[in-house]
Amino acid sequence: MSDDFNMSMRKFLKQVGVTSQQAIEEAMRENDTAGKSFTARAVITIDGLDLEHVVEGKIEGAQ
Repeated sequence: MSDDFNMSMRKFLKQVGVTSQQAIEEAMRENDTAGKSFTARAVITIDGLDLEHVVEGKIEGAQ
């Protein structure tokens, strides 16, 4: 793959990571999350490609 492709993909994934973490942290602060476990799901799709990538995991609430 080209350097331009790699850079654009890394930039996109960095934006996804940073903005997702900010949104999750804000939601956790605004709610009573102590001792609770939450199922998280991220879905990435790409217009024009037959791609739907799903990542699931657990996020533990603040203690």
